Amino acid sequence: MVSADGVSVSQEGVDGPGYRVEDAARALVWDVPEGWVALGSASVGGGLVRPRWVTNLMVEDGFDRTDLAAYADERAGELGLTGPGTTLLTAADVRQVESAEVGGVACWATVGVTKPTWAVAPARGADAPREDRAPRPDQPRQGRRPAPGRPRGEQVGEAPPPPGTINIVVALPVALSTSALVQAVGTVTEAKAQVLVQAGVPGTGTASDAVVVLCPEAAEEGGPVEAFAGVRSVWGQRVARAVHAAVAAGLAAHPWRPPAGAVEVGGAGGAGVVW
Repeated sequence: MVSADGVSVSQEGVDGPGYRVEDAARALVWDVPEGWVALGSASVGGGLVRPRWVTNLMVEDGFDRTDLAAYADERAGELGLTGPGTTLLTAADVRQVESAEVGGVACWATVGVTKPTWAVAPARGADAPREDRAPRPDQPRQGRRPAPGRPRGEQVGEAPPPPGTINIVVALPVALSTSALVQAVGTVTEAKAQVLVQAGVPGTGTASDAVVVLCPEAAEEGGPVEAFAGVRSVWGQRVARAVHAAVAAGLAAHPWRPPAGAVEVGGAGGAGVVW
């Protein structure tokens, strides 16, 4: 399928590291060529690494394991994956991955937006500026005291947000400098946030989003590596357009819906939806 702006979009995957859907294991797997490097925010195998594989694992609602490295190892063993790897986790159905390709840059995205968040959340409790949380003399004190043994800001009854994750994997055919890899991660994040804002989603992402950017570690024939991947660089713009197309397709297939009780505040240009 080709979008109106000429971006190739599909669910079958595009050129780049070998990619497959493991239906029985509820996983996406990318076989990364030898000599490639990755920079990512994955909880397991993130950072600047040289993975031989990347996997995006679907977990059930209510997943509460905290030994993520051990869990990732278990799932990797089930998939027959060996060597160093990078593991992403999501509650979204990974079989509904969306992909796009722009100028040699490939992007895959699984999109779940049940609890969008703003980068700067409304200040509450101990996180609020002191002048915002100190009652005036004529005001009664409100709120709850922290439970004994709990740090301030961690209140009884607080729970993790409902599942909802946007996981993005991007592959470039050219070698990037370490600085350019960092720029590329920023470009991915900006493009994702742009999709959400344009779609009216009240947030810049979800609290558990993750990004992985892959590229060859060295340029062909010993040439120079690409030094730039920001939004206005040649390769950065390709990254941005591919990410925008894939995330937009995922959001169109699984649109965000306000929870019951949500209200619109401020009209056009106002604060948006709150609950």
